[in-house]
Amino acid sequence: MFLPSKKDLKTALEVFAVFQWCLSAFIIVNTVIITNLYLVVFTPYWPLTVLLLAWLGFDWKTPERGGRRLTCVRHWHLWKQYCDYFPLKLLKTHDLSPSHNYIVVCHPHGLLSHSYFGHFATEASGFSKIFPGITPYLLTLGAFFWVPLLRDYVMTTGICSVSQSSMDFLLTHRGTGNMLIVVVGGLSECRFSLPGSTTLVLKNRMGFIRMALRHGVALIPAYTFGETELYNQHIFTPGGLVNRFQKWFQSMVHIYPCAFYGRGFTENSWGFLPYARPVTTIVGKPLPMPKIENPSPQTLDKYHAVYISALRNLFDQHKTKFGFSETQELVIV
Repeated sequence: MFLPSKKDLKTALEVFAVFQWCLSAFIIVNTVIITNLYLVVFTPYWPLTVLLLAWLGFDWKTPERGGRRLTCVRHWHLWKQYCDYFPLKLLKTHDLSPSHNYIVVCHPHGLLSHSYFGHFATEASGFSKIFPGITPYLLTLGAFFWVPLLRDYVMTTGICSVSQSSMDFLLTHRGTGNMLIVVVGGLSECRFSLPGSTTLVLKNRMGFIRMALRHGVALIPAYTFGETELYNQHIFTPGGLVNRFQKWFQSMVHIYPCAFYGRGFTENSWGFLPYARPVTTIVGKPLPMPKIENPSPQTLDKYHAVYISALRNLFDQHKTKFGFSETQELVIV
């Protein structure tokens, strides 16, 4: 009789941990929509849907007011399996004082930002031990908070909205020791998420600079080696029909639709799970910022250039450890 080994069981748990996170949003969204349509159209229980929508309206601002973090959810053993799947590793270059607030700017976005979820929305990679006294807030698109149940699940991990009002609140109403994590390349950067790529969408991204100056908080560059190695993409012929559709779609909704693929449930199969490849995030040195309530365009450009220089230095210091040559440089678009 065949019995799976401990290694086989461990691998299966890791695959399940990644799969359930990728699938949970899809399942929750569809369950909420189908259930409420059924209640409204086929049953007399439509007031339940009205109550749910009323609660959603009442609770609408919560993702912009620090969310509803549950420490027990961040410590789920499931997330340890999630991080072990790749595996994910979080490294710091400098200690951070809990008496200050920080904005950590992460690069690159990748396709699904697996590393940032594992590091900052869970305790699986040891965030609290690496940065004692610091509370992380991973910031993401407001669309994740539009659907009941999904928004609550997402907020339990400490994820909040990336809106300006959300960042203002966290930097002024939650005391000190807060770390806001933003992935500035966003979904626009997905098109460059290819193995070996070091292209970042950053040239015209000024919002994080403006926010840091507005509150006088330090910016911290962070670079993740391996995030772009987790999926492959099919690149369509430039100027062709599909490529034109991709560009049109991006111009309409600011999302670049990618034909990406990874592995399936077994190691050598095809599917949409990420490849099990090591991913390491290096958190750099804080860059102190003066407090300037309304910075001029020239001031923004100045500190944007300072930030890019620090990011390049961080990448150059560590790139050869992760398979890049000495001549490899960051490409800023």
